[in-house]
Amino acid sequence: MHFVFFVHSLLSDWNHGNAHFLRGVLTELKARGHRVTVYEPRDAWSLQNLLDEHGEAAVEGFRRAYPGLDSVRYTLETLDLEAALADADVVIVHEWNAHALVSRIGRHRADRGGYRLLFHDTHHRAVTDPGAMAAYDLAHYDGVLAFGQVLRDLYLREGWARQAWTWHEAADVRVFKPKKESEAPAAVAGDLVWVGNWGDDERTAELHAFLLEPVKRLGLKANVFGVRYPPEAKVALAEAGIAYRGWLPNYAAPDVFAHHRVTVHVPRGPYARSLPGIPTIRVFEALACGIPLVSAPWEDAEGLFTPGADYLVARDGAEMEKHLRAVLCDPGLAGDLIAHGIRTIRSRHTCAHRVEELLAICQQVARD
Repeated sequence: MHFVFFVHSLLSDWNHGNAHFLRGVLTELKARGHRVTVYEPRDAWSLQNLLDEHGEAAVEGFRRAYPGLDSVRYTLETLDLEAALADADVVIVHEWNAHALVSRIGRHRADRGGYRLLFHDTHHRAVTDPGAMAAYDLAHYDGVLAFGQVLRDLYLREGWARQAWTWHEAADVRVFKPKKESEAPAAVAGDLVWVGNWGDDERTAELHAFLLEPVKRLGLKANVFGVRYPPEAKVALAEAGIAYRGWLPNYAAPDVFAHHRVTVHVPRGPYARSLPGIPTIRVFEALACGIPLVSAPWEDAEGLFTPGADYLVARDGAEMEKHLRAVLCDPGLAGDLIAHGIRTIRSRHTCAHRVEELLAICQQVARD
């Protein structure tokens, strides 16, 4: 089949975690013989920030890591939907697109038909900015792919969509897999690594309680990667003895994980409080790479994992410190977490699993 995706950005993962999952899904679709075409705005916010900070070399790094993937960059004013959708079988439109484009594609589907049309939501705006999400015109869409059951239920309860399916993110195990330190290229090394963005004050207190303070008390050698760190955040990291390393291309994370002994998961407030059951893609990727993980409080409402076996859960900063010390001092515990986490990912949380789910949804839509 021919899959056409309208996304925020394929080329850039600067503060854009959906690019990780998108790249893995597209790679899997192509490996199965499907054709994929990706459209992204020429002025995509993520890409513009990446280019401003790192130049074209960052995009070339993506092309080397994913040689089979590329996108068509467009402007809303000049986008020719007739040409873009002429022979499409499945069209997937990500929620970080302009309302006008979402509506235009819906009207095209109503006028022309001939393809399945799905809206893909991988963000917390449905609970933090419901007005913006309600403004999307999904009347002519077959339904919504929501990255968690609670989000799926919200779309149906609010009447924003006629149908909705839970479609969790997952790990691209072609890229995210264990690497021995001796096999990985030279990388920043240490005891603990955290890969994530500081965010819009959505987890500032949590980062202090579950990352900065435990690292400082334990005297760990720690490194943090991510973007949008305000000056006060960088000062706080330095005071905790943590090195701030800036943006990390997602495909480089396995090499960095290979040079560290533990990582942590600190969910943003909206996910922890309002969208239980939705982990960030970093959880899938860390477990796939075989690095022990300790998580701040997070409710696995859908039973995606086995807390205590795939990763440890810390209820507060003191317990985070206790768990980190245990993982770092007990090779047996660390090894058990690594083995269990890898098995869980490979058994049900790879991009191949998600493609199977997507194809089943497309079949259901065709029957309906």
